[in-house]
Amino acid sequence: MKKFIMAIDQGTTGSRSIIVNKEGHIIANAYSEFEQIYPKPGWVEHNPEVIWDTAYRVVKQAIKKAGIVPDDILSIGITNQRETIVVWEKETLKPIYNAIVWQCRRSANICDKLKEQGLAPLFQKKTGLVLDAYFSGTKVKWLLDKIPGTRKRAKAGEIAFGTIDSWLIAKLTKGNVHVTDYTNASRTLMFNIHEKKWDPELLKILKIPHEILPRVAPSASVVGQTDPSILGSAIPIAGIAGDQQAALFGQGCFHEGQAKNTYGTGCFLLFNMGNHKAHSQNGLILTIACDKNGKPCYALEGSVFIAGAIIQWLRDGLGIIKDAPESQQLAEGIADTQGVYMVPAFAGLGAPHWDMYARGAILGLTRATKKEHIVRAALEGIAYQVKDLVKAFEASTGKKFTELRVDGGACKNDFLMQFQADILGHPVDRSQYIESTGMGAAFLAGIATEFWSPGGEIADLRRSQRIFSPKITPQKRKKLYEGWIDAVDRIKSTRSV
Repeated sequence: MKKFIMAIDQGTTGSRSIIVNKEGHIIANAYSEFEQIYPKPGWVEHNPEVIWDTAYRVVKQAIKKAGIVPDDILSIGITNQRETIVVWEKETLKPIYNAIVWQCRRSANICDKLKEQGLAPLFQKKTGLVLDAYFSGTKVKWLLDKIPGTRKRAKAGEIAFGTIDSWLIAKLTKGNVHVTDYTNASRTLMFNIHEKKWDPELLKILKIPHEILPRVAPSASVVGQTDPSILGSAIPIAGIAGDQQAALFGQGCFHEGQAKNTYGTGCFLLFNMGNHKAHSQNGLILTIACDKNGKPCYALEGSVFIAGAIIQWLRDGLGIIKDAPESQQLAEGIADTQGVYMVPAFAGLGAPHWDMYARGAILGLTRATKKEHIVRAALEGIAYQVKDLVKAFEASTGKKFTELRVDGGACKNDFLMQFQADILGHPVDRSQYIESTGMGAAFLAGIATEFWSPGGEIADLRRSQRIFSPKITPQKRKKLYEGWIDAVDRIKSTRSV
């Protein structure tokens, strides 16, 4: 009987399910967006039950589209928005609060207090991360501080904490499995990436009981199986990885020196470091990724908080485009932005700046500015942020980038990819797998259940869809980028939380 691998890709703005055959072709794809919740400026939440309902719906849709039955699925891989947290009752599987999203800034003051206590170097040494509200640990602390009695219940083993992978697995197994993987654990500010375990000292500082934490498993490993009542069959859950590490794996970058950038809600550039544990430099962080066997290795990462989300804002917030493809048409319809720059720091600035209090701005406006200029400036702003990351990587590793492998929804935009190649000064290689996050999760699950062999077989499945080469002069590149640097300097530390 022919078998398939399913992947659930639970992102920031929607859930996707894909079904992949032995040849690495996606035979079915289902996607659905869900509501973003903004209780206060700088705060972002999701309803965990809506996340589950959406994920369950696309799973059922994908199975139907593929014309298969659940027994045809050999295993399931899960990839997820990494630093978003859910805390739920173990017995009822009811969330005690909305999911606090990775973009949320509510715990910025907790980070500030930890920095004032001189604890930033300790956290960085043990976790590879900087003290920023982006990461999970201070979100968990905020929630335990906020809801009376929650910390006591956590210590009594009544409630569970997890990133979105843990939440989905709990729902798929009806609460029988509480687990995460090394990549997601490494994003929490609570996990010692050198010893590869939850760190008692950091948990004590954050006042987070150990009892609330999930078991940590390799990314390619069978961690449990779905309850038969969920999908009609007991299917092994065999792959877990945070979205960006999954994309790195899906792009075939599981050897030292390989790098990719994903253009999703945010932008995330990862550089595989193998077993080398380079300390964070130039605003980059050290994180756990996957080697060819789906076991832990290390990667340097640069994180941009707002990338594709700026296109959604142009559509839903300003109403100046009707859909994402129109942004490309408008940008290509003009020669340049006439000096307009957009810095999309809606959730602060990530790497290499790490300014939690910066806020977005459009600069260089004149009476001649039209919506086309603003749209083009928004797209260029995404590419400039990636240029910042590449410069930081080159400074940290002493190596020059010669190409960049790219994926993610926003990389469908040909104007953005061409401008990215122009401003970087080297080729941009767009994968045929635009959704490499889901493919990475599928590959991990497939390795764990011997559907594919580790290494070469998977690398051969990755193919280029198009390569964009630079077209502008070095002089023009330098002038454009200098304007960007000036724009970023103007919006730093506005502290308007």
